[in-house]
Amino acid sequence: MLDPPQLAALAAVHRRGSFDLAAAELHVTPSAISQRIKALEEASGTLLVRRGQPCRATGAGLRLIRHHDEVTLLERTLGLDLPGLSYGPATLRIAVNADSLATWVIPALAATNGFLFDLIIDDEGVSQDWLRRGEVVAAITGHPGPLQGCHTVALGSLRYRATASPAYMSRWFPDGITPATLALAPAITFSDKDRLQEMWVSRQTVGAARRGAFPSHRMASTQAFVDACLVGLCWGLNPESLVAAHLASGTLTDLIPGTPLDVPLFWQFTRVAAPALAPVTEAIRDAACKTLIAAGSA
Repeated sequence: MLDPPQLAALAAVHRRGSFDLAAAELHVTPSAISQRIKALEEASGTLLVRRGQPCRATGAGLRLIRHHDEVTLLERTLGLDLPGLSYGPATLRIAVNADSLATWVIPALAATNGFLFDLIIDDEGVSQDWLRRGEVVAAITGHPGPLQGCHTVALGSLRYRATASPAYMSRWFPDGITPATLALAPAITFSDKDRLQEMWVSRQTVGAARRGAFPSHRMASTQAFVDACLVGLCWGLNPESLVAAHLASGTLTDLIPGTPLDVPLFWQFTRVAAPALAPVTEAIRDAACKTLIAAGSA
């Protein structure tokens, strides 16, 4: 029989990165956290935490953390069915891409009650990996699956527009967009995982754009993308909902009109946690329906 306080200690150490921070979160002493981890490792017969800066769970530790998360959610569902049982708000750890968080996810989370959200911000191309490792119970991802032990819900596509300021266009593209001018004009990328600008360039130049084929600033912020384009620092792929007003007013313009990039998104979650996640799943679907582009839309 697994001990819930020991599992909670394991999850807190992995997610906060240290025994001291885990102790502060659980309102116990670091010594108590250490004792719980040691007892759980002895009971399971394997190393569960790699001590270091930061501390991280092993593969076996991640499996136990996933079990802890799923049981916590199941207990919350039980509490809803039996009001005499009170477990308090359940913490949901979800992987989500930054652009979705900045455009439509927050209203979805706000439409639910009884949850605390612990969001992992990562690119939609890799967010599924967090779910596969058992570090989150759900993810907004660019991969349709299938992923073993998980359900997948298609949400629609987040539409991006390749935008820049009129002054930037005059400076870097006075005679129009060509492979040669794109190779010189500074773009902006979110991180090494961000391939959106490359995808767009590849479509316009009829060939696979490679990393380094065009110069690029790097800024890990959705709002910084918009701001940098507005002041003429670069061009970049911005969510349409964030730049629609700027395009309408003329403070931003499309690099090439009629060339949006639609990125399909999916909501994936563990089957075990599906009943407890039902309100969140419904809110995610409703919010996505209001913001994302349905399959087949122009």
